[in-house]
Amino acid sequence: MQSLEKALITKDLHSARGDLCNYIHNVGKSDDLSLLLNTERSLVENDLLRYANSQGMISSLKTAISEINVVKDHIKLVSNSETYDVINRGYSLPKNRKGGLPYDEACQAMASHYARLGNWDKARLTDIEKSILKVRRENIKVMQKLYEKMQAKAIGIEL
Repeated sequence: MQSLEKALITKDLHSARGDLCNYIHNVGKSDDLSLLLNTERSLVENDLLRYANSQGMISSLKTAISEINVVKDHIKLVSNSETYDVINRGYSLPKNRKGGLPYDEACQAMASHYARLGNWDKARLTDIEKSILKVRRENIKVMQKLYEKMQAKAIGIEL
């Protein structure tokens, strides 16, 4: 009887993870940067509660939360072209730009988190957990594109 209960619990867990994967995928289609960031932050906070089993992982997840906060702060800055002009001028050297846009802390934070999720994909995970990570990485790419559009608008260039 216990093995049947375990099988049902496992099936329910797999189903819930499938639903989560679909939800995260749909968030990525929304083109809503705030929703994408808030969803990713919630997922990272959940990872911190459920999966952080070493000091290194705890540190990595706390860094991820800090980086998400940096992106949120930069969204406020990039929303105002006068305010963002200071950052644009501060990142004026070619080595601090990508595609004509400042490679600011928000860009760096998103790239860092994208790499972090890629590293987690190398862990022992189920297929559905790997699918969730894949969708999360796709969403980071969507965030990067949305942020780049905001940057271009703020500094007055066409992408």
